[in-house]
Formats: sequence, structure tokens, C-alpha cells
Amino acid sequence: MAEQGCLKCGSKDAGQKEVAMTGTGLSKMFDVQNNQFIVVYCKNCGYSEFYNKKSSTSSNILDLFFS
Repeated sequence: MAEQGCLKCGSKDAGQKEVAMTGTGLSKMFDVQNNQFIVVYCKNCGYSEFYNKKSSTSSNILDLFFS
């Protein structure tokens, strides 16, 4: 799959970070951060996309961002 660049600005300079977020109900009440995501972001314009860490492999996340 060829990299097309950021959907917003066309830049091919991207980064990624892992983040965890609380859910709803008891997990929110006790601040249990059981929802884990990988955020891929454009270093030029800041456009970001979240990918579920459990269902995404790190090898294809940048390809998904640029497709």
C-alpha cells in the first residue's frame, strides 16, 4: 500500500503515541483506564486518528493513517 500523505495537508511526517482512557460506569468511577488506543498524528497540521490497540498491529497503523 503506497503512502498518500495526511488526509488534511498531504504531509508524510507522522508520529504515534499510546493512550489509555476510562470507559463508562464503574471503570469511570474508579478511573480504570482499560481502553487502550494508538493515536497516529500528523506532525505538520496535528490531524489525528485513534486506533484500538487490541485490534490493530503496529506494522499497519501508519499505512491505515496514510491510506
